[in-house]
Amino acid sequence: MQISPKASIVVLTGAGISAESGLATFRDNGGLWADHDIRDVATPEGFYRNPGLVFDFYNMRRREAAKASPNAAHNALAALENAWPGDFLLVTQNVDNLHEKAGSKNVLHMHGKLNSALCYECGSHQPWEGDLDEGMVCSSCARASLRPDIVWFGEMPYDMERIEDALDRAELFVAIGTSGTVYPAAGFVMEAAGKGARTVEINLEATGNPLFKDCREGPAATTVPAFVETLLSGR
Repeated sequence: MQISPKASIVVLTGAGISAESGLATFRDNGGLWADHDIRDVATPEGFYRNPGLVFDFYNMRRREAAKASPNAAHNALAALENAWPGDFLLVTQNVDNLHEKAGSKNVLHMHGKLNSALCYECGSHQPWEGDLDEGMVCSSCARASLRPDIVWFGEMPYDMERIEDALDRAELFVAIGTSGTVYPAAGFVMEAAGKGARTVEINLEATGNPLFKDCREGPAATTVPAFVETLLSGR
């Protein structure tokens, strides 16, 4: 693939890229929503109704993410960022830190992070390792008012202004391992295509979205490194 040597690139990643590192997706058979109602563990109302259940759910996910290692797809994106002379932004819907473990630096977690806690009283974010429960105290306001720093259904994703600005300037938009059904991320390809960006989908199976002009099907750990190699060789 040939694009301008200093083209601005925006990459969006979803649960599919981390699945090959052993982290469960949401909607697939056996996924996270198979055993949990999203209204119970992924909404503010569910948290206020039963905080213990929500803490247990995210404590389990935090432990699993801490043990997981980046796969070849994460490593390839880190290598692309390091080698690319133009602007590069990695936007992820994932709440694990596998991109950072692989060496990616310019990463925006639009749905929050497992290794962070949010104070629902003062609004501060703070790094967090290990389990989180109702008795934990905010380091900023000293109140026991911490919750998982996860964007739940009905809440505004993080960093939307920065993401939309990058999409406006993008010459290449790549979506990897995402179903394309959850907004606002599902609308990113429309924003990028509307500004003239080349659009590429890399997924286990194609979503069929006609706004993607190029589709690469297969496991992320295989298809992403091959795509990155092609992109860098065509630079």
